[in-house]
Amino acid sequence: MTHHHDDPSHSHDHDHGHSHDHNHSHDHGHTHELTFEQKLEKLFDHWIDHNESHKETFYTWAQRAKEAKLDRVAAQIEKAGQAAGEITRLLKEAEKELKA
Repeated sequence: MTHHHDDPSHSHDHDHGHSHDHNHSHDHGHTHELTFEQKLEKLFDHWIDHNESHKETFYTWAQRAKEAKLDRVAAQIEKAGQAAGEITRLLKEAEKELKA
């Protein structure tokens, strides 16, 4: 999967094709305010998707760094990918606890 942030010439403005306006002041047809737990659940979904996107990008660029014979750089980028995986794991655990 290719993301716009795979291109180093693209400034990383954290847009990712969607708005980061988390006020959720707009109405999606809901006639009631979301509970705190529902808000958290939506945030977990967003955070996990966003983090997984970054993880994929780290691994893609780690591979490219290896191909460019930048093994030590690649190793550090891979560690960032592993850390992103751990973040996803923690978020999924928290989400599971919320739903319990």
